[in-house]
Amino acid sequence: MVPVGLLLRLAVLAVLVVFIARPELFGGLLAPLNSDDKPAIYNQGSLLGLTVEHLELVLAATVCSTVVAILLAVLVTRPSGREFLPLSRSLVNIGQTFPPVAVLALAVPAIGFGWQPTFIALFLYGLLPIFENTMTGLTTLPPAVMEAARGMGLTDRQRLFRVELPLALPIILAGIRLTAVIGLATATIGSTVAARTLGEVIIAGLISDNLAFIVQGGLIVAVLAVLLSDALSALERVLAKRVGRIAAQGN
Repeated sequence: MVPVGLLLRLAVLAVLVVFIARPELFGGLLAPLNSDDKPAIYNQGSLLGLTVEHLELVLAATVCSTVVAILLAVLVTRPSGREFLPLSRSLVNIGQTFPPVAVLALAVPAIGFGWQPTFIALFLYGLLPIFENTMTGLTTLPPAVMEAARGMGLTDRQRLFRVELPLALPIILAGIRLTAVIGLATATIGSTVAARTLGEVIIAGLISDNLAFIVQGGLIVAVLAVLLSDALSALERVLAKRVGRIAAQGN
């Protein structure tokens, strides 16, 4: 029997897809938000196109943050790289020290308007959660499992790819989830520097005093963030159970 929660999430996803593809079908629901003859449905571009470009930007930034953060975490958890831990922490903290708006303000004069400054802001902002979670995952592995891996004669590289990273994956994925969800919301500010994101809809609503536009942009981002968080959380639970079974076998 399919869980009720899963059915509810699938129903929400289906409604969201229809809303993005055919927003005019929901005009009657949004019309009461405006007290005059202002349009209820965003009419200055395609919601579908904006949503796709928004997701592409967040995906690209999250993937790059993940690769760099994991490589740094692996480096500083090896005996030969531990001396670089303070430097690595300083690097990944840059995104948290400078808010995305500040990064945009610094990046635009250097590289111009468009998606590039937004990508840089999201990339920097996403490094810390993944780096710290990867560090935690790699430094809290079950000692019995690690000892068994050494007893099998696995090399350092083999232990990393066959044992350490797979066992740390649930914790790493939690950091990736946090980065992706924050990125989905933060990417909206990219529209202030001419990046094509769902922030265009929100900004258009603010400029024209159109509450329906603001609700549309905000609702799409919020629902996407919740659905993505739920999906990655479910994957984390599955992986955590698997890791638990491996740890139990090692003991």
